[in-house]
Amino acid sequence: MRSWIGGTLLALCVGLGGMPAASASSCKQLRASGNPQYPPYLWRDPANEEVLVGANAELMAWLSKEIGIPIEVRFVGPWSRVQEEARAGRLDLLAGAFFTLQRTEYMDYVYPPFRETRSVVMVRGDKKLNFKRWDDLIPHQGITVINNSFGEQFDRFAAEKLRVTKVASLEQAIRMVELGRGDYLLYEDSPADAYLARMAVQGFRTLMPAVAQEQLYVTLSQRSECNSPELRGALTRAMYKLQRERLMPEFVARAVKRWQAEGASQK
Repeated sequence: MRSWIGGTLLALCVGLGGMPAASASSCKQLRASGNPQYPPYLWRDPANEEVLVGANAELMAWLSKEIGIPIEVRFVGPWSRVQEEARAGRLDLLAGAFFTLQRTEYMDYVYPPFRETRSVVMVRGDKKLNFKRWDDLIPHQGITVINNSFGEQFDRFAAEKLRVTKVASLEQAIRMVELGRGDYLLYEDSPADAYLARMAVQGFRTLMPAVAQEQLYVTLSQRSECNSPELRGALTRAMYKLQRERLMPEFVARAVKRWQAEGASQK
């Protein structure tokens, strides 16, 4: 892809505690991307919209140092496009994905996961929707983002029993619910709250319980030319270190501050 050439690297190969020299020499660079509408985890850098920033981008920079291979985190399109690029092997890594059986057909999951997230139902303040269990959503029209997953169990339930319109972006989904073109928004709470604040949309309520609590994983495309036992082992060792040192909350806290500062500067 054109955008990979001449892009800014988030981290350079330092070779400390990383992969064996033979593996490093055969894999010169890893291309990564993720959901670009996913603050505080990932979003486009206002200073260079070809680059993604946020907590997961910082995770990729840290991971690059650990495995001794440069990782470039780029914007390649909406989340649906990102997954297709990974399926085709034009992306090596996804910087955050839920586990689904369908995705195991083209991605290898790196264990352990690095973050637990909560997916919720959100409605306008004046909307009466009595939600206690998944079946309560059946009579209503939902809105979410194309190719978004809420875990294997809820995805199966939604496909069989719910009416959920899928749109290209979280901003579009929020506007549709705001305008009454959908009864509820189905998304993760942290990114949804971040976008509601940035868009100055008021009055949305989060209904409990959460529809799902899912783990976020780094994944490696099965068609990546760099996919090897050595790389998978190095990634796994690094993710265990990340968990042991409890680094992800620090990355998230810094990303929240950056997202808020960017929003304030745009007003």
